[in-house]
Amino acid sequence: MKRKNYSPKQKSQIALEALKGTQTAAELSSQYGIHPTMISRWKSQLQDGMPLIFSKTTARREKQNDELISELYQQIGQLKVELDWLKKKSAVFK
Repeated sequence: MKRKNYSPKQKSQIALEALKGTQTAAELSSQYGIHPTMISRWKSQLQDGMPLIFSKTTARREKQNDELISELYQQIGQLKVELDWLKKKSAVFK
């Protein structure tokens, strides 16, 4: 039997429904075909991870990642210019 994989988006939606408490884990289990234990685990992961969404360290980390990506794109551009220049110069010597 092949194990079914759920996307992070699906997991978060199901966990959010469980967190709301409008339906029991058993009801959600029958609705989505997922074992209640898995729903409870996803709910716990959501509760544990929610404070990280609003933390300053997460924002700082995202800013650092954006700066790194920008720097890497700049380096790629510089390397492409240098490569084009070297190709042009090597064609002169052929």
